[in-house]
Amino acid sequence: MAGGLDDKVALVTGAGRNIGRAIALRLARDGAAVVVNGRQDRAAIEAVSAEIAAQGGRALPHLADIADPDAVAGLMAVAEAAFGGLDIVVCNAGLRRQTAFLDMGFAEWREILSVALDGAFLVARAAAPIMARRGGGAIVALSGISTHLGTPQRAHVSASKAGLEGLMRALAVELAPLGIRCNSVAPGTIDTARGASAGALPPTLAGSGIPLGRKGSAEEIAEMVRLLAGPEGGYVTGQTIHVNGGAFLT
Repeated sequence: MAGGLDDKVALVTGAGRNIGRAIALRLARDGAAVVVNGRQDRAAIEAVSAEIAAQGGRALPHLADIADPDAVAGLMAVAEAAFGGLDIVVCNAGLRRQTAFLDMGFAEWREILSVALDGAFLVARAAAPIMARRGGGAIVALSGISTHLGTPQRAHVSASKAGLEGLMRALAVELAPLGIRCNSVAPGTIDTARGASAGALPPTLAGSGIPLGRKGSAEEIAEMVRLLAGPEGGYVTGQTIHVNGGAFLT
């Protein structure tokens, strides 16, 4: 495996399936060693790591709850011990719930924000010094359009994703002197396996407001992450890149 990320080390959180899996496979395909992180499903991250190994790449599965500072410290130690550090961090982990705002308890609110937003804070804070020692790198956070296509009742998900974009903009300024670029990728309606708690997508996209008239693929998101993570994205930082078929236009 070779293609522009040789000698780079990547960490992808929430990498056991869907977009996270596609990102881990894409980065590995271009030569990066990948720490494949998940919170609970060991079989899933081991399967992704096995896919990477079968294609000639290097990968290490590691379970860690990124909302837990001690678990994040352990995750960083694993990356350093196995591969010598980190150059690319992809903050993809997140939870989805569909609950009306007036029915939403504080515990559920905190649960959602703790993974997507608090987790990204903890991972970025722990990873930045490691990345700086290797000359910098890239942090990419996965945000998104949380209320599109008739899936409202996600105040907590929307807040966490908006917070991620703000965090990346702030870190783009603060971490630039360390050579670390920070961006967000905002997926639109992507063809992924979804749990019941995430809410079902409509069976047809007719009248959806998506100019391209289709769902995106996890691989299309992974391609944008790959661009931002590699040398091709070397002058891009502090940005939110929308990958949504035109559902959100500026």
